[in-house]
Amino acid sequence: MTAPPGVRSLLAGGGLRTVGLLPRASNYTFLAEVTDGSRGAPVVYKPRQGESPLWDFPPGTLCNREVAAYLVAEALGWPGVPPTVLRDGPLGEGSVQLFVRAEPGEHYFTLRDRFADEFRRVAAFDVLVGNGDRKSGHCLLDADKSIWVVDHGLCFSADPWLRTVIWDFAGEPLTDSVAEDLGRIAAELRTGPLRVSLSDLLDRTEIDAAAERAEAL
Repeated sequence: MTAPPGVRSLLAGGGLRTVGLLPRASNYTFLAEVTDGSRGAPVVYKPRQGESPLWDFPPGTLCNREVAAYLVAEALGWPGVPPTVLRDGPLGEGSVQLFVRAEPGEHYFTLRDRFADEFRRVAAFDVLVGNGDRKSGHCLLDADKSIWVVDHGLCFSADPWLRTVIWDFAGEPLTDSVAEDLGRIAAELRTGPLRVSLSDLLDRTEIDAAAERAEAL
């Protein structure tokens, strides 16, 4: 479950052009392309100015949360969140995430029995980040049979909540390796480079709340 080498630099520095709006999105969500010389990749571009106002999240912060979720997943080593950066684009600053070419017809409810261990980690991740919008269709299977999870704009609320379709593993103990990773991340959320990176994206109370959830897990 790896992205191509150098993809983050491509996402951050390549030329960005929109191709078209993706259907059934509640906010402006564009299929776009980044190119840099001979390199190129399809991406999902979510501009800040296209975000619909919400009563439970500060305005204009959903793209920040998309990037924060990627940074936390990268630090954990799981689950598979596609590389995501915050950058300027044709419609202003927004999140730019590597587009996953997903197998059609696959989603959480078709995948859970085949990839139960991966989804146990997804469930733990969703508790950690306080995911307020885990839908079945946010779980993707690529051609290499790797699981990716997307759409993390409604994460990192300072309030304790979880809205998800993944309840199959409720009450199960965490594996030792997952618990160890969460303990490490709890410390990194308190102090260290991860907290510094997230402080550019999230409010201090939101980072502290994520640390508390990691410690509780």
